[in-house]
Amino acid sequence: MYVISQLAKLAGVNVETVRYYERCGLIAQPEKPAKGYRHYPEATLSRIRFIKRAQELGFSLDEIANLLILEESSCQEVQSIASHKLASIRDKMADLRRLESSLNDLLKQCANNSEQTHCPIITSLLPHNK
Repeated sequence: MYVISQLAKLAGVNVETVRYYERCGLIAQPEKPAKGYRHYPEATLSRIRFIKRAQELGFSLDEIANLLILEESSCQEVQSIASHKLASIRDKMADLRRLESSLNDLLKQCANNSEQTHCPIITSLLPHNK
């Protein structure tokens, strides 16, 4: 059993993060005794570590809440959520590759720009009159 400061330190988060997770319903807030501090069980530490690991993998807190609800569910349901997340990540990666390519092209145009009065990057950002 841990008081909130011990729990936060062991989980690698700050106390306000623990309180935020309580407000969001991601972890349960233990009853406060008449005298003293709330004590959190080992299971709460494990749950916070799960939340942090899921965040490292790119899951939002809403998605993590769904995963925690599904903790007792079938692997198929969890797999479905993970598959949707993977598709979302792949879409973002494709967008980033397109952005990388566009910026690379613009930088090449700048390098070959003999006209110092106008910049291809700025020109590309200006609205085009049609």
